[in-house]
Amino acid sequence: MSNTIKACVFDAYGTLFDVGAAARIAASEPGTEGWAASWPQLAADWRRKQLEYTWLRAVAGAHVEFWQVTQDGLDWALEAAKLNDPALRARLLALYWELAAYPEVPAMLATLAEQGQRLAILSNGAPGMLEGAVNSAGLQGQFEALLSVESVGVFKPHASVYDLVCSQMGVEKHEVLFVSSNCWDACSGAAFGFATAWVNRDGAPMDRLHGKPAYVLTDLSALPGLAVDL
Repeated sequence: MSNTIKACVFDAYGTLFDVGAAARIAASEPGTEGWAASWPQLAADWRRKQLEYTWLRAVAGAHVEFWQVTQDGLDWALEAAKLNDPALRARLLALYWELAAYPEVPAMLATLAEQGQRLAILSNGAPGMLEGAVNSAGLQGQFEALLSVESVGVFKPHASVYDLVCSQMGVEKHEVLFVSSNCWDACSGAAFGFATAWVNRDGAPMDRLHGKPAYVLTDLSALPGLAVDL
């Protein structure tokens, strides 16, 4: 185990859990022929508006739970796709509570645990959402803490969110490896003082922000080796 890094802390949605799975699964079900081919756009719009609403609410001081912005983002995406279908909306929201972990996640977490790393999640998700995601993905018992922004009442990238790791886990900033698939999140974690890794699954450009992740990964499979080397 690394002598420097004592805790590996993960963003949840899009990092450990496949947020595109809800639209992908719904599109494969009977009766979806009218929109099935456009599910990637629906999923992308849903995710983009969900995140945009967290940022705007954080700036405005108008906090709500992540489940609300998840619904609001979906409503925008459905309207943009001209899909006025309450049954589809309900199905997509139900599937969001059953997101699968990315394929490499279970083995990656097991290896980190064998190395002696403390594992946690730091997420915009409300506590109930995080528990549901962990349970549905079969990752029960893997994490020491499920840290939610609800403890501070503001979404990422507010510094008080990242400070939850230090205050709740009793670690120093430099002892944390923070991992996120959101470049803005990894950048903000780096600016806070964490060692950060950006999981860039789509080959996107680096965000131009006030911090920069030290590491860029294509998936999470290499993370245990990285944690040992730090």
